[in-house]
Amino acid sequence: MAGERLAKGLKELADERVDHRFKALPPDAEGLTVGELAAQRRNLFRDGFTTPVLALSAESVEHNLAVMEAYADRHGLAFAPHGKTCMAPQLFARQLARGAWGITAAVPHQARVYRAYGIQRIFLANEIVDAAALRWLARELDTDPDFRLICYVDSLRGIELMDTTLREAGATRPVDVVIELGAGEGARTGVRTEAECRELADAIAGVDTLRLVGIAGYEGEVPDATPKRVAAWLRRLVALTVELDKAGRFADLDRIVISAGGSAWFDTVAEVFAELPELSAPALKLLRSGAYVSHDDGQYRRVTPFNRIPEEGDLQAAFRLWAQVVSRPTPQQAFLNAGKRDAPHDLDLPRADVVRSGRDGTLRPAAGVSVTGLSDQHIWLATESATALEVGDWVGLGLSHPCTTFDKWQLIPLVEADGTVVDFVRTFF
Repeated sequence: MAGERLAKGLKELADERVDHRFKALPPDAEGLTVGELAAQRRNLFRDGFTTPVLALSAESVEHNLAVMEAYADRHGLAFAPHGKTCMAPQLFARQLARGAWGITAAVPHQARVYRAYGIQRIFLANEIVDAAALRWLARELDTDPDFRLICYVDSLRGIELMDTTLREAGATRPVDVVIELGAGEGARTGVRTEAECRELADAIAGVDTLRLVGIAGYEGEVPDATPKRVAAWLRRLVALTVELDKAGRFADLDRIVISAGGSAWFDTVAEVFAELPELSAPALKLLRSGAYVSHDDGQYRRVTPFNRIPEEGDLQAAFRLWAQVVSRPTPQQAFLNAGKRDAPHDLDLPRADVVRSGRDGTLRPAAGVSVTGLSDQHIWLATESATALEVGDWVGLGLSHPCTTFDKWQLIPLVEADGTVVDFVRTFF
């Protein structure tokens, strides 16, 4: 049933009509379905796409999916990649096909998108206190006995709000929850002490609308993170899981959940989770890294654990933004027709990687070309020579931060190395 819903949803995406809503698509494709346009296998550079245009490498996406599937399998980790990175059902389908346990969400809206496409297991890495969202969740759980959602709790007030709303909604199935252990003083969400965790476990045991299934947190928020500090916090997570299990807090479960793992420290998560002793039920060691699917040329290139463990694999930056030189006012300046509406700039500026000649289509490195700033619709370039660029040239830009790349584009061409567009990835932000 779930597989049928996902297949039906993906077909509906392919049947969506191409029109003005979608940036950069060929004007002469208006009225075609997305599937029909993909079947034409147009070339990104020669067959009518307008600039700026974001391209997602078909080969790099496939490589990244395979690498993380193998990594999780090798380390005995279940995988629920964070879907907020891409919000793309087509990519969710490929992650699930490669063995993902489920998909992680950050907010109820994202979970609603997942459910629209038949995602059966969702890890929601936040406390749900929105009454409307809780009523929706109660209905979803009641109408689909195979649907499972796990969410955080990190406060007595949150437990009270969840319990009250679920009882008023007439929920017939308890919501599975994990206690979130905060990553330290000054970190983000989550309770700060083990004593508070025990207090929350007592409160959850006192209501029948919630079921405690494990412990979780996010090591990426450890203050002044180093491998030693991250490992120390993860060992607190492991010790707390063991303590609550011995106290009988996880009675009658088929799996006990312990979850962590963003995209910067999953090697340390794997190392410490391997130390987890046998519990009263098998452990579901749930990794939640999400940025890997596209990786990037900035933040995640710098922080990926594969820099520390190259023997375990590597990830490839899959995004390239192509924009054209539209102004060359001085030998030291050039301007591209892309800007803040098209490229992420929250962590790093884009990086000029390659130039495609506007005259003959030949490629050359973007030597002596650097990005100095972004306006709403312009990227500012500095050039070391008058011959580095001319109006009409295409510049291929590497990007930093997958999350704020995906969310600027509703329909992204999936492009092979020779420029052939083989599909389009639909996003929902």
